[in-house]
Amino acid sequence: MTASAPSTLPLLKRVVLAFGLTASVAVVLALGAFASSEREAALNQASERGELMARVLADHAGRNLDSGALLLTALGDTVSRTDRAALGTLAPVFSNALLGLHQIRAVALLDGQGRVLVSSEPADLGLAIDPARLGPATQPGGVQLLGVLPGRGLRDLSAAGGRAAPGVGMMLMVKRLAVDDGRALTLLALLNPDVLANYQQRTLEGVPGGALLASYAGQVYSATDALDLAPGASVAAHPVFATWLQTREFGDYIGAGLRPERQIVAFRALRGRPLAVLVEQHEHAVLARWRQLTAWRVLMALAGLLVIGAGTVVVYRSLRARELARAALDEAHEAVALRERDLSVLMKSVQELIFRTDARGVLTFVNARWEAMSLEPAQQALGSGLQDLVEPICRHRVAALFESGPDEGLRAVEATLRAVDGRLHRLQICVVPLHAKGQLVGYAGSAVDITERYAAQQRLRQELAFSALLLDVSPYPISLFDAAGRYVTVNRAWESFTGRARDSVIGTRMGSFMGTDERKLHDQQHERLLAEGGTLRYEARWRHRDGSLRDVVISKLLLRDELGQVTGTLNTLIDVSEFREAERATREARDAAEDASRVKSEFIANISHELRTPLQSILGFSELGRARAQQTPRLAEMFADIHVSGQRMLALVNDLLDVSKIESTVGTLELERCDLRGLLQSVLRELQPLADRRQLQLQAQLPAEAMLVHVDPLRMQQVLRNVLANAIKFSPEGSTVEIEGRCTAQHELHLAVADRGPGIPAGELEAIFEAFVQSSHTKDGSGGTGLGLAICRKIVEIHGGRISASNRAEGGAVFDIVLPSCGVSDTVAVDFAQTTLLSVEP
Repeated sequence: MTASAPSTLPLLKRVVLAFGLTASVAVVLALGAFASSEREAALNQASERGELMARVLADHAGRNLDSGALLLTALGDTVSRTDRAALGTLAPVFSNALLGLHQIRAVALLDGQGRVLVSSEPADLGLAIDPARLGPATQPGGVQLLGVLPGRGLRDLSAAGGRAAPGVGMMLMVKRLAVDDGRALTLLALLNPDVLANYQQRTLEGVPGGALLASYAGQVYSATDALDLAPGASVAAHPVFATWLQTREFGDYIGAGLRPERQIVAFRALRGRPLAVLVEQHEHAVLARWRQLTAWRVLMALAGLLVIGAGTVVVYRSLRARELARAALDEAHEAVALRERDLSVLMKSVQELIFRTDARGVLTFVNARWEAMSLEPAQQALGSGLQDLVEPICRHRVAALFESGPDEGLRAVEATLRAVDGRLHRLQICVVPLHAKGQLVGYAGSAVDITERYAAQQRLRQELAFSALLLDVSPYPISLFDAAGRYVTVNRAWESFTGRARDSVIGTRMGSFMGTDERKLHDQQHERLLAEGGTLRYEARWRHRDGSLRDVVISKLLLRDELGQVTGTLNTLIDVSEFREAERATREARDAAEDASRVKSEFIANISHELRTPLQSILGFSELGRARAQQTPRLAEMFADIHVSGQRMLALVNDLLDVSKIESTVGTLELERCDLRGLLQSVLRELQPLADRRQLQLQAQLPAEAMLVHVDPLRMQQVLRNVLANAIKFSPEGSTVEIEGRCTAQHELHLAVADRGPGIPAGELEAIFEAFVQSSHTKDGSGGTGLGLAICRKIVEIHGGRISASNRAEGGAVFDIVLPSCGVSDTVAVDFAQTTLLSVEP
């Protein structure tokens, strides 16, 4: 809008909008205030109505209870004046006394044991009523309201009475009498709570709520149907009985009641009695009429707001139309000048070279971009042909742009322009013919400097050529497929491996020259690559150019563009035939070595069995000779040497047999749940004589709880015997062999055997567990085989444990045996042939 536009129109628009908004807010505020006032009035009216009904119901209940009390007082006077023997004559008096008193069902006179002496109901005579049901005994004189009990008459209070119907109750009113003979009598009146409930129902007719009569303790005497409370029910949790009655005798409030919703509550206590009347009105129902009226008023207010809004919009749009018409008129006056100025600025600021020529291609106009590109004034180019300004090699292409022909649309060509400073600019030139009255009058065109893009394209061509060279000289067969699975190119290594020329496979589908099974495999892997993406490697059999099948590892790489679309697949082959052949040779050699080891073990077992027979004869005859040569010391010594050598030979044979048995395919362990302490004690008793001969002490520190393990008892005793025998053998005389057992935090059992011997060199701590290996510190030429610890380790490992050796800082060696603890007792056969202990050369 120009400065000449009237200034009153914007002000009028603001005034109209302010008036419409103010009027709308005023209507809304007035409606809210009026609705709030009417709601408060409806609630106040309901509260006043509740207070009035509570006072009416309290008065009615008080009159009925006063009538009952007056009746009992009158009958009490009559009974007091009547001789005890003539009490039976008072039955008509009791019956006539109830005439006109509908709220009292029956009146009776009871003796001290609760027996009915006189009753307004003849059928009740002689009934026995438990005095405890009439409450604690009180001093004669006053009338006492006991409360509500289930039933309709005295028979429901007696032992002969049946079970009262649900929801039926009676109010008990008693008067204690004292007669001349000193025996107590009780007058009992049965009040009908339904009379009070019916009156409450009639009083609240048409009122959305309910009423009840209850004691201060919250016991209901009567209630309207809306509250659904039977006589005797408890409402002690109600705020009126829990809080309000403690401080005031009447009142009202809006809040919690007997029903979940908010209630308008009014209450009033009865004068002279611990009873109260409660009236509740449902707040939601009380406000129903108010909500209906408020809804109509809201609709009327909305209609008024619509009228105000419509009027405001009409006036505002009228003012707005006048303002727009004035602005459009002012803008039309400046349109031509603005267009000329904008066109001039655009031509100066555009980054493209804009030009115009005549029909022969001679320049008649160029923009300022020409000076920035050629570094010479634009006026110097005017009058020159465009083809004369480019490099000679491009002139014939530029001249072709201005040749007349059937093509009258956009014409484009690329050419090179040399600037004054010698720099070359690559231009993309586009021209469009201009016609006037059906005649060609010239051309309008533009030239975009694409020097950088042209240079980038040249670099890209060089990089692609280099990549193609790298692909072609790679020693691995490589092939490239497009997204449709057709060969794009293959390198020379691929041609050499397959024996197929590159030109014969380019454009054909993947696997077209393969067999059915081979093509199926490669198709499946290709589908897997498309599904998973990334890189895929798998092995296959590929036919070589010499006709043989080679083991190859195929690597596939999925190629994608910048949008994530699949553009092709790059495949690489690696010939692993020689590697697979080496694997097969290694596997065959391993199988042959295992067969040889098995043959060796069988040979050792056979030799050991063959050696045991003559050894038994040697040991037997040596023992016989030693016994008969006792008179000849020299001869007895020779037989003793023979016997000792035979024993050593037998120990070696037994060790070899153990090795053979462990490595045989029939050796098994009979696993049992055992206490390791018992196995150890048995071995210690067996070795005690040997320790005594060397004056050694065997000290065992074992836990008090059971050390339960899952082992073969005989084999585990063999391990303990070997370890303890070694400790005794290599301990100095007079020293101590210490055995300690404990349970670890990993639920394993740890047994340590420590001696005071020479120890084991650090480099031999593991070697001593190998077959036929002995420690250099303990090798004394006594004939040990070096198999004992090897057998121990194998037995322990088969049981899932471990055994190791270490040196003590104060001297000596420690052998640690660790076994898994168990909590299950069963026997399992374990195959020894799971592993191989050792391989013994025959």
